[in-house]
Amino acid sequence: MKIAAFRHNGKKFLGRVEGQWARPFAGVSDFMDFLRQGCSREESEIPLDEIEFLPPVENPGKIICVGRNYPEHAAEQGAQIPDHPIIFSKFASALCGHRGYILKPPETEKLDFEAELAVVIGKGGKNIKAESYFEHVAGYMNFNDVSARDVQAADKQWTRAKSFDTFAPCGPFLVTKDEIDDPHNLHIRSFLNCNPMQDSRTSLMLFKIPVLIEFISRAITLEAGDIIATGTPAGVGVFRDPPVFMQPGDVIEVEIEGLGRLRNRIR
Repeated sequence: MKIAAFRHNGKKFLGRVEGQWARPFAGVSDFMDFLRQGCSREESEIPLDEIEFLPPVENPGKIICVGRNYPEHAAEQGAQIPDHPIIFSKFASALCGHRGYILKPPETEKLDFEAELAVVIGKGGKNIKAESYFEHVAGYMNFNDVSARDVQAADKQWTRAKSFDTFAPCGPFLVTKDEIDDPHNLHIRSFLNCNPMQDSRTSLMLFKIPVLIEFISRAITLEAGDIIATGTPAGVGVFRDPPVFMQPGDVIEVEIEGLGRLRNRIR
């Protein structure tokens, strides 16, 4: 099932996407409500071109990101391949939905993109074993770990540079886990103004989702609705020759096999 959060005629909905239509769930206000009670029926269809997409999970307790999880991305920056997952956080206030604007703040001239597969937790837990990871996953979605590279370099850490408002686009929808046969065998790409930037497969992830969930949950209790962004492959703007950064008016897209295409414009 493809699940989208959206606004229509001033009201918020959560619903199922099928083709070019959204079908709101009756009596379900958001994704957390959906996890608690499911959906018993759907309301009338709404054309997708009439809705404003919102982040599929609007208020996650945590957004946990993974650094250098594709060996070729570590190589392009001249960094060592890590021997254990490197995790950092983005704040929920950075979320924005499909077709929403990524706002370029005055603090940066080096606005970059990172196509990533995001995992959404459906059942929380502590000390989750890798072999049990699947029962804790609700589904998957496209994610763009937007980064202000000059801020990142100045701060010498990642949180502020990756948590400006609108720096966490995701969607267009969440695809439930039953629709994805193997999250570790998906084509992942990004496009800037229709030009291919990143082109890889999730099979190249250094630390796969079971390992990430086990590693993170040893230290941090995972909760329903938490988002884990699993890292980006090579081809980001800062390490290209010459570097390529996003500018107002540009369109950035992230596409992962089976998850649709996330599209955002820079403003």
